[in-house]
Amino acid sequence: MREIQVLDQQTIDKIAAGEVVERPASVVKELVENAIDAGATAVTVEIREGGTSFIRITDNGSGIPAGQVRLAFLRYATSKIRRVEDLHSIASLGFRGEALSSIAAVSQVELITKTPDSLTGTRYCIEGGRETAFEEIGAPSGTTFLVRHLFYNTPARAKFLKSPTAEGNAVSSLVEQLALSHPELSFKFIQNGQNRLYTSGNGNTKEVVYQIYGRDITRELLPIEAETVYFRVSGFIGKPTLARGNRNFENYFVNGRYVKSRLLARGIEDAYHGFMMQHRYPFTLLYLEIDGQKVDVNVHPSKMELRFSNQEEIYHQLCLCIQNTLLEAERIPEVTFQAEKQKTASAPGKKVSAPEPFESRRRSILAESPSGYGAGPAEQKAAPPPEQKPQRERPAAHPLPRRQESSQPEKDSRQEQTSANTASRQTPGQMELFGGKLLSDAARPSRRILGQLFDTYWLVEYQDSLYIIDQHAAHEKVLYERMMRDFQEKEILSQMLCPPLVLSLSAAEAELLQKYGEVFEKSGFEIEPFGGREYKISAVPANLYRVAEKELFIEILDKLEEGGDAAPEVIQERLASMSCKAAVKGNQHLSPAEAEALIDELLTLENPYNCPHGRPTIISMSRYELDRKFKRIV
Repeated sequence: MREIQVLDQQTIDKIAAGEVVERPASVVKELVENAIDAGATAVTVEIREGGTSFIRITDNGSGIPAGQVRLAFLRYATSKIRRVEDLHSIASLGFRGEALSSIAAVSQVELITKTPDSLTGTRYCIEGGRETAFEEIGAPSGTTFLVRHLFYNTPARAKFLKSPTAEGNAVSSLVEQLALSHPELSFKFIQNGQNRLYTSGNGNTKEVVYQIYGRDITRELLPIEAETVYFRVSGFIGKPTLARGNRNFENYFVNGRYVKSRLLARGIEDAYHGFMMQHRYPFTLLYLEIDGQKVDVNVHPSKMELRFSNQEEIYHQLCLCIQNTLLEAERIPEVTFQAEKQKTASAPGKKVSAPEPFESRRRSILAESPSGYGAGPAEQKAAPPPEQKPQRERPAAHPLPRRQESSQPEKDSRQEQTSANTASRQTPGQMELFGGKLLSDAARPSRRILGQLFDTYWLVEYQDSLYIIDQHAAHEKVLYERMMRDFQEKEILSQMLCPPLVLSLSAAEAELLQKYGEVFEKSGFEIEPFGGREYKISAVPANLYRVAEKELFIEILDKLEEGGDAAPEVIQERLASMSCKAAVKGNQHLSPAEAEALIDELLTLENPYNCPHGRPTIISMSRYELDRKFKRIV
């Protein structure tokens, strides 16, 4: 056996650096968090070659006193905590005291710092853990870190880095997360000499979202504000139309710290269940404030992982808060003619023919309007950020003036001008509460069913919009909600099968059937052994009678096997989701009375806008868009 020896300090530092410094983004994270903890109001991040050759972090924080500069680079030297009890009430982003020593162990670091009450600053250089310079220097208040040649003395680590582009993107994403977590701070990010991001630091979160994600995402956000006994949550969640194929847009911060948490991700995604397609993920920007004594951030050196007390309660309450926000407003996606808009926008100087005799007069009126609404492409002003942009409100909910038979052409012309002006002020967007929802008792006398299209879609006119209802998705959601309600109220009806279904089950399937036999019985099934591996199904839930088949039951058992120890609610949820098999299909003719009854039943649902699989049940097209398509307005 080889002799046991204590490692030297340099080796210890490099091993520690492997936990804290994984890539350039890790360096930026640690240094920016230190800047924030130092009370900075403005932070500039600059990198070259993805951060592998050069990183500069500049802040206007409190700086480091000259006598403590060397001490700051020792392992476990920190100003954030004093004793073990402080770990239970950590308010700072960094606290371990490992960051500077770890960074200095694997790179060439230059530090320039000055406190506000000092006349001069300090310049300190340390390479591979060894001090090379310590001198007095003129400098502004705050701290600047220059990190050069990351992993220059650990080439094996450098080989695991990705391309400069990929590493630069990781730093960019990190700076965006930091800017979102602290909208009250001004962030500037420079990559290879080019400005990539700038935030004003005025505390306007939505403005930061606009700078990072752009207008299309910003206008599709719903504000969320709620407080429970376990946490307080604020921020924004995206409408279901913002669905993405991965979790990259799920942003959540706990006590000002950007984290990744399976628990919070599960709460977010389960809240959107039924609002969007399967295997799609939402956009969220959530700020959670939780009692520091109930959160453990000391799980990993990167401080990206958390442990919570009352995990299940936090999960359920978060899920409920998001669901309540999604259910507050009508979410019928509106169809727009994007191709036409892009074409018009791409040719700002091109003249457009006016098909209506009053069009030239309409343009002159709109050009004189101080709001600028409806102005031609060449006349439109650059749109300000969302919070500065005046809110465009829809006109009052009443039909547009129609032409009346008259011998006075001037009167007709004025009426058409009024109609055009009103239409031009309608802006396409998400169908919100403008004079009442389509799916409401108050709207029933005013909505008009126009007919059925392709034996699949129902066309409904209401106010100044055309609504298109997918009869299969709508009926599927009605059956789903009806069955779930019956489960809760214990009003499940069974339908006898003649002849009964006989199926063979594997040992695992038979075990699941025995385990959940009582739940199946309460759900409307009558199942009994039929000799050997055979089982006889004599009755099924009434709403699944027409689609009762062996594959249906086997599918339920397969889902139970995948889910392990599933609760009874899982079986009921699965049965209800299979209501799509019993729903009216496309290419199936319905009478207007049947369509009216279907719409009326949609009124009784909590979420009538999406089927159980997340597809929309209703879309809309505004009169404004139709007028544009027919060149009645330009």
